[in-house]
Amino acid sequence: MAEEEAGRRSAEVDAIYVKLGALSGIVKEALLSAYDLARTETTLETARLVIEEVPVMIYCARCQAPRSVHSVQQLSCSECETPSSEILQGRELQVVALELRS
Repeated sequence: MAEEEAGRRSAEVDAIYVKLGALSGIVKEALLSAYDLARTETTLETARLVIEEVPVMIYCARCQAPRSVHSVQQLSCSECETPSSEILQGRELQVVALELRS
């Protein structure tokens, strides 16, 4: 996708910005390692992968507010400890921006 966009704009990719949620199932170090292998001998060979780690946030029905969690194994409100199944963020694996150079 980054190569295609750079081609459309007649530019080179300097960086790919990604949001990575704690519940995405992707380990940051594994993603960086895979990216290093995948970009070899491509137009992305010098492009950096910049990862923004996204914490898990739930909606707490008792507090009536978005809340963080203590652990991804226990999805309960960090304030009142009420369990929740309504995950607001933390599942992301999303390219959010490209840094291009003409």
